[in-house]
Amino acid sequence: MHPIPIADPGRFHLILTAEGEPRMHGWWDDLAVANCKFRSWVGEYGSLPGAHIVLVDKEEGEALASWPEEAG
Repeated sequence: MHPIPIADPGRFHLILTAEGEPRMHGWWDDLAVANCKFRSWVGEYGSLPGAHIVLVDKEEGEALASWPEEAG
């Protein structure tokens, strides 16, 4: 029996935390899809107490979008 290979999860990682606890995450290879999911999650889960949603490009190692936006 051969082990089932685990596919690369994708370049763009979307993470939802609420009240400091991880709640949900997802991976996509397509930036347009990841951005659409980001906006969707803000609409669906942004009202959770202490919600924070971030979209990260794992290849570049940087956040592409964050909600709520960080004051700068």
